[in-house]
This record gives sequence, C-alpha cells and structure tokens, in this order.
Amino acid sequence: MNYILHILIMINIYLILSLSLNLIVGYTGLLSIAHAAFYGIGAYITTLLMMNMGLNFFIALFITIPVVMLVSLLVSFPSLRLKGDYFVLATIAFQVIVFSILYNWISLTRGPYGIPGINRPVLLGFKFDSLPSYFFLSLFFVIIVGLLFKLLYKSPFGRVLKAIREDEISAKAMGKNVDSLKIWSCLIGCGIASISGALYAGYVTYIDPTSFTLMESVFILSIVLVGGSGNFRGPIIGTIFMVILPEILRFLGLPDSIAPNVRQMIYGALLIILMKYRPQGLAGEYRFE
Repeated sequence: MNYILHILIMINIYLILSLSLNLIVGYTGLLSIAHAAFYGIGAYITTLLMMNMGLNFFIALFITIPVVMLVSLLVSFPSLRLKGDYFVLATIAFQVIVFSILYNWISLTRGPYGIPGINRPVLLGFKFDSLPSYFFLSLFFVIIVGLLFKLLYKSPFGRVLKAIREDEISAKAMGKNVDSLKIWSCLIGCGIASISGALYAGYVTYIDPTSFTLMESVFILSIVLVGGSGNFRGPIIGTIFMVILPEILRFLGLPDSIAPNVRQMIYGALLIILMKYRPQGLAGEYRFE
C-alpha cells in the first residue's frame, strides 16, 4: 500500500508540473525546456525559508510563488524577440545556468551535498508526516491547480493564448497585447511549477541539484508531448502514463545497471513514434510541426 501511495504522490507532483507547462507549451506555443529549473528554484527557496528562517511550509510557499514568477521574467522576456529554435536554445541555456548555480553555490545550496532534514509541512498543529496524509495534501494542491487551469483554459485569456499559438500576427491585428500575454503565460506557468518543487522537498525531506537537471526538464516536456497539449486532459493522461511506465518496467527484472538507460530509450522511442504518427499526443489538441 505504501508503494502505491508513493506512486500516487509522485503523480500528483508531476500533474502540477505538466499542467503548468501545458499553459506555456500547449496554449502559448512556446517550447520551453527549462521547467525543471523553476521546479528546483521552488524547492530550494521553500526549503531555505523553512530551514534558515523557521517559516511554516505554507507561508514559505506563499512567498516562493511570486519570487519564482519574478525569476521567470528571465525566460519570458526573450520570448518577445526569439522564436522557434532560438527560444528553445534560450530556455536550455537558462536551465543549465540554474543547475550550475544550484550545484556551485555551496554556501547557500550546499551544492552536490544537498540539503537533508527538510521539515514536513505542518498545518494547525497537524504534521503531514505519513504517506496517506501527504497524498491528500498533494491531492489538495492538484485540485486547486486543476480548477485554476480549467478556468484559465476556458477564459478569454486562454482563448487569446490559443490565437497567439496559431497565428501571432493575426492576434496582434485584433488588438491583443501579445507581448504582455506571453509574459503572463510564463509567469503563471513557472509560478505554479514552484508548488511542485515545494511539495517534492517536503515529501522526500532532501534535495540536491541532480533532481532538477536538463534531463528532468526533457522528461516533464515528454509528459506533455506524450499525453498531448493544448487541452486539459492531455497532460493528465501523459503524467499517469509516464510516471507509471518506469514502475511497470521494474517487473521485467532488468538489471539496475541498465534499467535507467532502457527507460530513456523507451521515452525517446515513444517521442519519435508520436511525432511521426500522432503529433498531438495521446489525447492532445495541438500538433507540433
């Protein structure tokens, strides 16, 4: 039962990540490969506020979200000038820079040594220190985030983002402030991603930079591409599929020395097959050309 709860908690954490990235990739059409950077920044800021300043998890998270949104301006502003492959390269550069900072700023982040002993969230005297309680905490955040994005997707804001994705020039011709909308899309998506970082830190009670690498960004993007982007159900299906798939592979009895490489090969093969035969993913709407 504990194993199942662990998988469900990880699904909840990645659901928030995939839904937030879907706003940037699937609705705005900005192919970002830096989501793990904001995931990591959220984890580290929340952890440092809790460990160094003694703040409660929820207060620390309340501070973390706007801080991460401000940091995301470093990615959103280039989106105003850079298009296509150039924007992708800019996000990769940002991801690498963030990882380097987390890894080398030892006095603050403890670098490769990581930060152990992170406090579990506490609310009104109740400590979320068991798997069932943490599952319900993560599920609560998934429901809140899910409702938020459901409203955003159906709102005029979401419809304008789709218009920008399909034809930016036409959106400008209709009088829409395309630059501002792109920035807000990045701000919201990256800010919500920090919630996953905080939940992850509170769950494993230990973080280090290797959890927030470029490969992690690729994995989060793979979730969105495999499940499908541009609608609400695609990221949900992609998250469940991509998180459960490695667990299924465990039952094949693969040696530990090759299992991670086999998983990466399967992810790559899935992306190639989907891009060729179903560009919109398993249940998506937006086709990547």
